[in-house]
Amino acid sequence: MAQNKRLNANNNNRIGLILIASILGLYTIGLCASIWHLPSPIHRRRRWVERMKLRFGGSINLSTTGIEDVDANDAADYDDELQEGGNSKFIPQAKWPVSIRDEDGNFDEVLHPGHKAKGNPDVIMSVPKMWIDDPVSIHQNKLMSRELAMKIGSCATPDASGNHARGENCPTSERTIYVAIASYRDYQCRDTVTSIFERAAHPERVRVGITDQIVEGEDGPCDAPYRPCKEDPEQMLCKYKSQLDVYQVDAPLAIGPVFARHLGHRMYRGEYYYMQSDAHVTFTRNWDMDIISQQEATKNEMAVLSTYLSDVEGNIDKNGKSLINSRPIMCNTDYESGQKNKYLRHGSQPEAVPTIRGTPQLQPYWAAGYSFSRGHFVVNVPYDFYQPMIFQGEEMSIGIRGFTIGMMHNKFTPFLRKDGMGIDYSAPAVATYTFKDPLNGENGPEDNDDEEEEEEEEDEVEEE
Repeated sequence: MAQNKRLNANNNNRIGLILIASILGLYTIGLCASIWHLPSPIHRRRRWVERMKLRFGGSINLSTTGIEDVDANDAADYDDELQEGGNSKFIPQAKWPVSIRDEDGNFDEVLHPGHKAKGNPDVIMSVPKMWIDDPVSIHQNKLMSRELAMKIGSCATPDASGNHARGENCPTSERTIYVAIASYRDYQCRDTVTSIFERAAHPERVRVGITDQIVEGEDGPCDAPYRPCKEDPEQMLCKYKSQLDVYQVDAPLAIGPVFARHLGHRMYRGEYYYMQSDAHVTFTRNWDMDIISQQEATKNEMAVLSTYLSDVEGNIDKNGKSLINSRPIMCNTDYESGQKNKYLRHGSQPEAVPTIRGTPQLQPYWAAGYSFSRGHFVVNVPYDFYQPMIFQGEEMSIGIRGFTIGMMHNKFTPFLRKDGMGIDYSAPAVATYTFKDPLNGENGPEDNDDEEEEEEEEDEVEEE
């Protein structure tokens, strides 16, 4: 009897040891798998994986994000190249003029994020490739050096050797600007683009990329002039059509601003400056020289100028001159309850004549409706493709990611409103997402005018 008990105890111990060994084995496998999938700046192939691909039919795909793998023969020299500034080899050659229309075959096929979640079949989208597929290969998860940053940014005219990446040697009047606009059925979009080119001091160095989410046949495309170009070729949309790239998306596929602005980042092609704007903005005269002068006044390669724009009504004259000397500053933010949790939200921002003059003013937050920076902002902080239906979290996400990579340690609000932009809130609010083409006789929701009048009356009462 005692012997049987000892045998049972020994069996139980063996079973326990086997279970413990199994658990530890599974834990070890999981740990190895996690380490294996950590992001690598070089994404080089492992030789044993190559052997596995041959053995199991080549079903392993290491380039699931569109990142091209570095040849295994180059891996040994990679660390030495980085120490010598070798990560600049991943920076494409600067070109100007440039357009995604000249890039046949340089598109990625991706599954639409979020469409299947609604119970719909997969939608495959053909989208422009990012200018740099793998940001980590450039910034190496650390603050970008000034030397490396100067290698990103095209000049409208090349140097004697034909190089458009001239860094600080490029005159400010020739430094290119890429303007990204995300538009959802916004009838003012074409007016915004017209304003950009018409009021720039040097429109020849400006390129606009638009994610145009519309219902074809109902909405006017952002690049469609009011009159045929044959009748009036001097219209801005005709005159500068070669500097205008439009990626059109069927409106039912729209899943929020992050998705649309990611597509806008995909159209960036190495311009010196990057500007992000809403689709219903009026620009003032010489806006490009004004905002560049403010950017350079920071004397900070990683500075980002951003603000909530002022109402255009009564603030810009008919010639495009700004009539005000106040500026909003991003500082009014608090947690707002929503559904089952709370989230940070920027409120209406205070605007007044600044006490700090002649230079941009530091502020804690970033605004998606208007942002201006060096072009490598797109390289360091590309919009996430997989954040469908995110609205309130957009500005927080980019702000935090920009801060942690060094792009937003210094966020500024432009000074004296010389940034030259004013948002036209006299039209129906863009949040309604129901804009129609005014050429079709429809200017927006029928009830919007009454709602706006009521809101204006309430504001007046509060001010009194």
